[in-house]
Amino acid sequence: MEAKPDTAAEPTGESRRRKPGARRLQILQTLATMLEDPRGEKVTTAALAAKLSVSEAALYRHFASKAQMFEGLIEFIESTIFGLINDISTKEVSGLKQVRGIVLMLLDFAQTNRGMTRVLIGDALVNENERLQERMNQFFDRIEASVKQSFRMAASRDELPQQFDAAARSALVVAFVIGRWHRFAKTGFRKAPAENIETQLPALLV
Repeated sequence: MEAKPDTAAEPTGESRRRKPGARRLQILQTLATMLEDPRGEKVTTAALAAKLSVSEAALYRHFASKAQMFEGLIEFIESTIFGLINDISTKEVSGLKQVRGIVLMLLDFAQTNRGMTRVLIGDALVNENERLQERMNQFFDRIEASVKQSFRMAASRDELPQQFDAAARSALVVAFVIGRWHRFAKTGFRKAPAENIETQLPALLV
């Protein structure tokens, strides 16, 4: 076997150009960017590979399937949103202010991450593996549970009547947010999710 020079001190080639996981992250970022197309067209692996100037086979060296790529985006959504909900719940002692903060955060997340909005509303998951939509359904259940907990806290601290139906109202709040996400995506990202929110929030909270 031919001897090779010691390159440990100064990596060359691919190891010098790209850190481990960097290509995987680049694929996910590019997929999210392509989902921002206002026309809402389906993103194919062929189009994604072309955007990255690589072969489709190169994509599958980092992801076992297209569904796994979308799972990567969903993992980002989950970790970001539930991390922010946790921050809101920890810092805010008022249950109603927690709900307000959660609603505003969810709308702002869509505004900031347009491509992710199409994942949130399921638009990008049409005809993909059904487990993806199942995971998103679980995601919405968790959001609803968080909002319900905040409403119950508000009732326990006399911010709301004791007979307040926290379950029904939290379902309404989540439905409202999803509706805003849909309008944002379906208008080609022209109608801001938080448009007129300050005049509409009171109806959701009391």
